[in-house]
Amino acid sequence: MTSQPTTRTGGHLVIECLQALGAEVAFGLPGIHALAFWEALRSSPIRSLNFRTELNAGFAADGYARVSGRPAPLLLSTGPGALNALAALMESASAHVPVVAIASQIPSDLIGKRRGFLHELDDQLACFAPIVKWTARAASLEQVPELLAQAWRHSLTPPSGPTYIEIPVDLLTGTVPSSVEPSEISMTPDRRVGERVDEAATLLGQASSPVIWAGGGVLRSHAWAELAELAELLDAPVATTYMGKGAFPEDHPLSAGSAPDDRAFQELLEQADVVLAVGTELGAETTAQYQLRFGVRLIQIDADPSRIGATYPALGLVGDAGATLRALLQRMPPRRPSPAGEGGRTAYSGGQRRARAVRERIARGLDAQHRDLERGLLRDIRSALPRDAIQAWDMTILGYWAAANFSALAPRTFLYPLGSGTLGYAWPAALGAKAARPDTPALAVVGDGGFLYSMAELLTARQHRLDAKLLLIDDGGYGILREYQREAYGETHAVDLAQPNFLAICAACQVPGRMTTAERLAGDLAWAFEVDGPAALILRETLVAAKPTP
Repeated sequence: MTSQPTTRTGGHLVIECLQALGAEVAFGLPGIHALAFWEALRSSPIRSLNFRTELNAGFAADGYARVSGRPAPLLLSTGPGALNALAALMESASAHVPVVAIASQIPSDLIGKRRGFLHELDDQLACFAPIVKWTARAASLEQVPELLAQAWRHSLTPPSGPTYIEIPVDLLTGTVPSSVEPSEISMTPDRRVGERVDEAATLLGQASSPVIWAGGGVLRSHAWAELAELAELLDAPVATTYMGKGAFPEDHPLSAGSAPDDRAFQELLEQADVVLAVGTELGAETTAQYQLRFGVRLIQIDADPSRIGATYPALGLVGDAGATLRALLQRMPPRRPSPAGEGGRTAYSGGQRRARAVRERIARGLDAQHRDLERGLLRDIRSALPRDAIQAWDMTILGYWAAANFSALAPRTFLYPLGSGTLGYAWPAALGAKAARPDTPALAVVGDGGFLYSMAELLTARQHRLDAKLLLIDDGGYGILREYQREAYGETHAVDLAQPNFLAICAACQVPGRMTTAERLAGDLAWAFEVDGPAALILRETLVAAKPTP
């Protein structure tokens, strides 16, 4: 039996506060100054998921928060332990994912003294400040409940994102006065409605060829139903950014997909008389490196006022995507019925025809590239997955294909680290997603180079019964960098890697695995999803990136 603690320490207070705030899972790994966290978790109903590196724990927390919409606690130790998580927090910050990082710190009276204490940094908090949206350091145990509540609220308040709080080890191990209890402060985030809604509604109501461009803000604000209602009311094609995939089902007749590098997609946006951009920063990867040009009028909904008009002149509505879309819907005229086709059948509407034309033109362009291997892999993966299954894609060639050409059919199911473009994300993110939605199938698609970042988390998957499935595409190195190097310099260097026997590694970790082929992939995926627990497929193929279609 597990013995119960006799002294209530600062570590217990932190975990009590997280429980009061609604946390069900905590990610991280123990460190010498952070042991009080884990001692408190030993007797807590919060599930503790200890990963093999802080980087992967951060990616897992990100995956959990993306699919659940809830903040994910990330417990870090001092100095190198905390710094190891920075790349993961950069991804969460770029993609506005609510991760709450809680780190230990050296003793209060030694901070900034440069006396050579173990894991000492001159200014640990300053390492995180440029990356996360809010930081704080606890100076007393009495401050801890309020600071944690603020970190939680800030992580959820649009524009959402990671927060960071550090607590000196003397507070974590100190005895908590009986008067100090978890804060009961309200956790309802601010959901502002953008001003100038009436003006935007008028423009949309008068538009003859509107297009809606949906980004990740639609997913973060749980606004996919409002998006679909407005699109159908306006008869407007819906384009999504890579980070917005799933905000609008890509098998809907109004879906124009998410292929910003393809000319048909670009022309749809350029030829619209009004584009409504919802929850997207209109960044470089979305706008063809800022080369995209809008035809007449851009309406931009964003929770961050600094982004309105930063790249393109726009009618700005500063507010939460969901609240602002609801306000727009209240001001729009009634929906016009779709015209009937022959025999009473419903004909394609104008918006549906425009969306279908984009999809068909891109498909013809891909046909001309004769990349049956890559497109066949995407088809087999899509057919093997239920509609609501979670897919986590790494920065690998098939992931690039998927961003533009894989049909995302449900919200918060397509995980892709475009925020920072980092390697190693997909496998730990899929494990975090399974912690959030244990009954939902989850698949991580990774390249061999990226998988080496997180290979040890096969053991984490087995230890914690996180039964995500893994598809590892082994081309002997960094495949996409080979292509970039050849294109830029004519030769390659340092992109080929000596690889282990991945199937043997799976066996050593007691994770069932199979070598697969493109022809057997559909059947092997079915096998993997029947396995009780994690399972892996290894596909040895050299893939080629898609070219933009004309």
